[in-house]
Amino acid sequence: MAYNKVVISGINTSSIEVLKEEEKMALLKEYKETGSKVAKDRLINGNLRLVLSVIQKFIGRGEEVDDLFQIGVVGLIKAINNFDLSKEVKFSTYCVPMISGELRRHLRDYNHIKVSRSMRDLAYKSIQAKEYLTSRLKREPTIEEVCKEVDAEKYEVVTALESICEPVSLYEPVFSDNGDTLYVIDQIGDNQSANEWIDDIAIKEAVNTLSSRERKILDLRFYKGKTQIEVANEIGISQAQVSRLEKNALNRIKSAI
Repeated sequence: MAYNKVVISGINTSSIEVLKEEEKMALLKEYKETGSKVAKDRLINGNLRLVLSVIQKFIGRGEEVDDLFQIGVVGLIKAINNFDLSKEVKFSTYCVPMISGELRRHLRDYNHIKVSRSMRDLAYKSIQAKEYLTSRLKREPTIEEVCKEVDAEKYEVVTALESICEPVSLYEPVFSDNGDTLYVIDQIGDNQSANEWIDDIAIKEAVNTLSSRERKILDLRFYKGKTQIEVANEIGISQAQVSRLEKNALNRIKSAI
């Protein structure tokens, strides 16, 4: 997705200034030494294209691009405030993980699937325990060892860890070989028998042969539970016509399958 010709959060991205590394360092020095608001504002504006670059990998997770951009700018400001001039590191190198971290925290804490504070706390406590045990044991700890470390039941820890996982699209690619991509949905089983699948397909094909009025009648009658009189009033024909069209449509579907 290209952002060089669009407006995000009221900012025309085609007019964004791009600072050179030496310019960034000079402005950072000025800001650190004098607290210059002008220097800080120019640093922010001169790194917005970097924010745009980072947010691209977070698009498609249920957040608006404008919101992601604003959160990314918060990460940028934190990077400006915390950057240590004594370290021999490029500002952009330091800035990218700061922006990414801010975006990850936002998506974690404001997930559309609401998770209780206690469950989220247990999940993070379990993650920390796992890291600690991995370091101490020199191997991946078992779930039982993690449970013992956080003093919680296995089902509590498993549920807590699952609750903070980001939802994955069924069409998320998991493997690609010579252009043949395998998606999550391809790995999901179904207990429905082959005959049931065939019947479903046959019904759908039969319904597709009906007129739009016939499909509308069947939808109102059998999916929305309306009476023939209610259907007649909604689509503007008589109850007798509804009855005739409904009967003919059902007979045609039966014949097709």
